[in-house]
Amino acid sequence: MIIPFAPGGGTDLTARAIAMKLTEAWGQTVVPDNRAGANGTIAVDIATKSPPDGYTLTMISSSHSVNSSLYKLPYDLSRDLAPITQATTQPYALVVHPSVAAKSVKEVIALAKAKPDAMTYGSSGLGGLSHLSGALLCSLAGIKLVHVPYKGGAPALNDVVGGQIQMLFSTLLQSDTQRKAGRVRALAVTTKQRSPGAPDLPTMQEAGVPGYEVAGWYGVLAPAKTPRPIIDKLNVEIVRILHSPDVQNRLAADGSEAVGSTPEQFGAHIKSEVAKWAKVVKEANIRVD
Repeated sequence: MIIPFAPGGGTDLTARAIAMKLTEAWGQTVVPDNRAGANGTIAVDIATKSPPDGYTLTMISSSHSVNSSLYKLPYDLSRDLAPITQATTQPYALVVHPSVAAKSVKEVIALAKAKPDAMTYGSSGLGGLSHLSGALLCSLAGIKLVHVPYKGGAPALNDVVGGQIQMLFSTLLQSDTQRKAGRVRALAVTTKQRSPGAPDLPTMQEAGVPGYEVAGWYGVLAPAKTPRPIIDKLNVEIVRILHSPDVQNRLAADGSEAVGSTPEQFGAHIKSEVAKWAKVVKEANIRVD
């Protein structure tokens, strides 16, 4: 199981939970192999070049669908991999510093329209999903915000707490403590439905931005041309694992919900996400040096 990011993050947590349960179920050791680097593309490239025999899997995240528009990749996400299942979905939350004179998303939009290019929002890095969450808000609401990229979500959140920047699209897990302590004010979640992890928060659509939806996700794939019976066997077992109570509890610690889709559903989801973010990247004129 090739993991495209360093140990300790949500992708790693999810992949290791699946690997451990596959080992238990089949008596065949599944080894988690972290191959971080190049925004997750190194690991996926290794997977696409591996034999299509069912013995090499990779976990990808929603950021891989964005990479397709930002980088010249050595692979095609839809052509060179065989989808097995979407594993999880997880929301971001729009949080603001308490000094921001807005207690709703509509009030944030009104402030931004009154003072274009005056409001700042941080992100975990250029081209990341928290960056594009803000770009999508600008596009749908017709506003301008100043993007301030950081080297990770944690330092960005620290600067919201400190008042150096005003807003951030943060994971629920990352912002939960600060939200409960009143150091940031959460206004909405980015997913289509409310999150069980923060049921009090409206969705961005409920909060007045029609068509807004951003969901982080993880999924499992194999090299292209892996025989369909192998894909089906992996799908059935991984979906069962995702819906087991102990794995669901592990995922909840990362603010994630289990999905467990069919290979066809996951393949369609990847194509839809690539097209969606390509449009946002183009409209926002996002470039990566």
